[in-house]
Amino acid sequence: MKLGFIGLGNVGAKLAGSLLRNGVDLTVRDLDQAAAQPLLDAGAHWGESPAAMTEQVDMMITCLPSPTISDAVVTGADGILEAMQPGKIWAEMSTTDEAEVRRLGALVADAGGEPIDCPVSGGCHRAATGNIAIFAGCERETFERALPILTTMGRRILHTGELGSASMLKVMTNYLATANLVTLAEALTVSKAAGMDLNTTYEAIRISSGNSFVHETESQVILNGSRDINFTMDLVSKDIGIFQEIAERHEVPLEVSPLLCEIFKDGEDRYGSRELSPNIIRRLEDATGLEILAPGFPAEMTDDEPEEPGYEVVPPR
Repeated sequence: MKLGFIGLGNVGAKLAGSLLRNGVDLTVRDLDQAAAQPLLDAGAHWGESPAAMTEQVDMMITCLPSPTISDAVVTGADGILEAMQPGKIWAEMSTTDEAEVRRLGALVADAGGEPIDCPVSGGCHRAATGNIAIFAGCERETFERALPILTTMGRRILHTGELGSASMLKVMTNYLATANLVTLAEALTVSKAAGMDLNTTYEAIRISSGNSFVHETESQVILNGSRDINFTMDLVSKDIGIFQEIAERHEVPLEVSPLLCEIFKDGEDRYGSRELSPNIIRRLEDATGLEILAPGFPAEMTDDEPEEPGYEVVPPR
């Protein structure tokens, strides 16, 4: 397959890098051409427009920061739809609303194309090594066509069902991660206030029933002080906001979700929308006068797992 990839942000550039590293014929595009330069230097081609790219490739991948931008890339002037043809695949790797991806997917299908929503989960450090997890919502036949590409970008690939199901599960997992981040910020701050050693606190959580992926990644960059997990508060607000909208659409009266939305809105108001998301702990540091820091933790996460071929995860029936 020849691939096109639009959106070379923190995650997209790393996913595109995995494709290029593994010999895929890749054409890339981003509004900031400088973001594409490392990939161009490594052998990728430059795409003049989404439509021009779609004409030239078998599969178009978008990995963009908002549903509005995805809509513009797909339906706008010189967009993907203008060149969509039977047999071509559009893979939406952005974190987006399941209703929106179904709307755009229906337009792609009407043009003869095959849509997939396939967001990733597991952090930028795993996207860089090709070890990230990928959810894929689409027809089974389309999934099997795309699987060799998905296993090049990711380690564990889950076919989640029909189009839109992957996006639903993605915002749900991001909601859970956000809830965990906020409660870890509270736990670390209370431990510090109570006079506990934070290195010991970190280990106590890590070896106990309180452990989680979020603790083993974001707690480390919190305690280092960099707070750099390559994710910002506005992106958290977007994702948990989508989750809340889905709940409201289905008339589920949530209690924790609205509070998380308020907490991150307050974080954006205080520190700016582009503030790093683990710095939500600053709300507690400011309120208590405490610094939640400890020696020996890394400034950013790296994946120490070797890159291995990906595979499909099959849910137990």
